[in-house]
Amino acid sequence: MGELLLQPLTWGNFLIFLVMAVIFLLIILGMVTYAIYFERKILGYMQLRPGPNQTGKFGLLQTVADVLKLLMKEDTIPQEADRPLFKLAPVITFVPSFVVLATIPYSENLYFANLDIGVLYYVALSGLSTIGIVLAGWASNNKYALIGGMRSGAQLISYAIPLVISAVGVVMISGTMNLIGIVERQAGWFWNWNFLTQILAFIVFIIAAVAELNRSPFDLPEAESELVAGYHVEYSGFRFAFFMLAEYVYMIAMSALITVLFLGGWHAPAPFLAFIPGIIWFIIKFCCVFFFIIWLRGTMPRIRVDQLMSLGWKVLLPLSLANIFITAIVMEIIRAING
Repeated sequence: MGELLLQPLTWGNFLIFLVMAVIFLLIILGMVTYAIYFERKILGYMQLRPGPNQTGKFGLLQTVADVLKLLMKEDTIPQEADRPLFKLAPVITFVPSFVVLATIPYSENLYFANLDIGVLYYVALSGLSTIGIVLAGWASNNKYALIGGMRSGAQLISYAIPLVISAVGVVMISGTMNLIGIVERQAGWFWNWNFLTQILAFIVFIIAAVAELNRSPFDLPEAESELVAGYHVEYSGFRFAFFMLAEYVYMIAMSALITVLFLGGWHAPAPFLAFIPGIIWFIIKFCCVFFFIIWLRGTMPRIRVDQLMSLGWKVLLPLSLANIFITAIVMEIIRAING
């Protein structure tokens, strides 16, 4: 795949890329479908209830049935809504969530784009979804949707800043924003992984990532008890499904990014385990991060909106800035010792 990217763009190569993109989209849709199923089963186990178990063997077709139900529902648009923007908002929200997956390296040879600015690419593209969320609230011409959209925009911007700054420490010690280069820097034993060498950045990044995903305990923008489902209260059918799809695709993308930045990507925790294919190690680490995000939803209560904003600006932002200074000082000390 990497060799194909180095070839000149022809109609043949364009067709290959198009087919690969469609196949990848279908794979992601399948992953999202069963990610929802496994989340419901895991939460059911944690809360002493069965979860889906009726539709299909072990309930495996329950999420498929839910998706079909959403697709068949009537598509309603409020009479006073801004119709073009109302229709465009779900697309603006979803497309970046899929596009950011192009720069994630899943193994040494399995990736779609080897960008020298991979970290910057992810941050820049994912930020576009905020526009779609705010636009959805405004275009609905509903005061509750507007408040939900503005609240969600404030949350996403507030937590995007410490998220990006905490990743700066990883970029500093790796000497590159290329995600493949960051993974290669973590080769060898597990103590080379950035979650140990950048423990403060890792903690800040995890917390900010959960808030960026609008996941519990930071799911205030769409909390039913707060704002009647928030910015997408006026959406129904497949347009509503676009927002839910974007949330779960971002969960997949963020779990993959955490795996790459802090958990060594496709590298084994010890050299003598390197005989196991790198993609297997990547999947194991990815599943652990994904499970952790679900685990938080099943165990932690929702926090208040003032606590949400205070945590971002008064705690995570100073800690992420402190991590940069600490990293710079340690790097200078090591450079001085090595002469």
